[in-house]
Amino acid sequence: MNDRAEDDADRPQAAPAARGGVGIPQGRAAVTAGTAPAVGRGQRRADAAPQARLDRRGVLLGLLTTGAAVATGAGIAAWRATRTPSTEAGPVAVTGRTTTVTVAVEGMRFVPDTVDVPAGNRLVLTLDNTGDQVHDLVLQLDDGTTASTGRVPAGETGSLDAGVVSGPLEGWCSIAGHRAQGMVFHVTAAGQAAASTTATAAGAGDAVLDYAAALPDDVEPFDAVLAPADTANTVHEHTFTVTEQAMYVGGGVTQRRMTYNGQVPGPVLRGRVGDTFRITLVNEGSMSHSIDFHAGVISSDAPMRSIDPGDSLVYEFTAQRSGIWLYHCSTAPMSVHLASGMHGAVIIDPPGLAAADREFVMIQSELYLGSEGGETDADKVAAKTPDLLAFNGIAFQYRDRPLTAKPGERLRFWVLDAGPSLPTSFHIVGLQFDQVFHEGAWTLGGPDDVGAGWSGGSQALGLQPAQGGFVECVPPAPGTYTFVTHAFADMEKGAMSYLRVTG
Repeated sequence: MNDRAEDDADRPQAAPAARGGVGIPQGRAAVTAGTAPAVGRGQRRADAAPQARLDRRGVLLGLLTTGAAVATGAGIAAWRATRTPSTEAGPVAVTGRTTTVTVAVEGMRFVPDTVDVPAGNRLVLTLDNTGDQVHDLVLQLDDGTTASTGRVPAGETGSLDAGVVSGPLEGWCSIAGHRAQGMVFHVTAAGQAAASTTATAAGAGDAVLDYAAALPDDVEPFDAVLAPADTANTVHEHTFTVTEQAMYVGGGVTQRRMTYNGQVPGPVLRGRVGDTFRITLVNEGSMSHSIDFHAGVISSDAPMRSIDPGDSLVYEFTAQRSGIWLYHCSTAPMSVHLASGMHGAVIIDPPGLAAADREFVMIQSELYLGSEGGETDADKVAAKTPDLLAFNGIAFQYRDRPLTAKPGERLRFWVLDAGPSLPTSFHIVGLQFDQVFHEGAWTLGGPDDVGAGWSGGSQALGLQPAQGGFVECVPPAPGTYTFVTHAFADMEKGAMSYLRVTG
């Protein structure tokens, strides 16, 4: 039987607007009935804007993986095209016709996001990635399996073969956070829609938290000790390589993290007012990523753009003001990328900053756990309901491997709230602060000795997300001093540590 539709009655129609269907913008996407295109990654669109491909590292593995997937997918597609699907009412008659649909991307939406397919037709979907970052399209099939286009870079296409359609189906983009942002796709059959599905099956493979779990012996704590600013150089050049990898996050749980240079938080940079920072960002991840340095005053148009896997860019800025400044991935959804580990700090010393005996950096962040070994739960991120909070990426790590100091030493703690959403109130049990620098100004101490006339002191440094500063204290005697966020519900989820003073 001929695969081409014989009359207009079999052409798929966008679902009615009342059910969320979206019309097809002229010249952007097409829905046709005809011969199915080849399954797998396609060609870059002829009208796509050329993008610099400065660094292709990481692409070879992706190409090999895609090739294997296409070979396997071809066999699966052949089976799907010939099988006889059935419903509760009985077998569905196979029409021998193929419905082909081209789906474009606008922001965090598929266009169209709903199509109607005659039951018994074979369905082939082509994802034309007209967006500005990597996407995919995954379809949940009626036999419980899934079909996927694979990861498709911006400006390229990929296809999937859903086989013979017997009823309504649901699809989505599987990249972290994209489904929660609205990248869902619906296939209706004879006007019937599938029941809505959630991003993850409730309770399926959930991470099991144990707040008493000790830091594993093979996990090194993040080095919180800060070296002084490099005064010999005024230009600081660094390469940040993006990777995605499984990492221990605390509470006995491992998650797949998005990282700069394989660590969370990313590298801590330090300099002085007037110094230039030149950062080469290389994306060796599986999706689009970017970087935004709050320490620079610079247009976001080019250096903060999202880049595809295998690409790189150079981000240069000159530090104009002192403080501890956040940097983070700014690829949508930013909240998920940041919560997944893509954040760090740039410390710019105030001119004339006095020396301290020891300096530490404490970057508070939230963790929203998915399944064990899985990705950040985007729904929890949106609801602001973290499972763990951490100083420097791993909950409870300095409880199990305390920081150390000696009595009488002047200690400086640089503190940054990376968020993405909750504030912090940094406090050290048993000590008081005599120097407080908050968001660019001394509120206690400093060159003007603020507060000296009334013997002023401070008990906590309160910060909103993306705010930072430092505090100083002098432990008078040996002992164990606990530093926490004084938002105690968050402290009990991991934002607490020990300072062991001996000597």
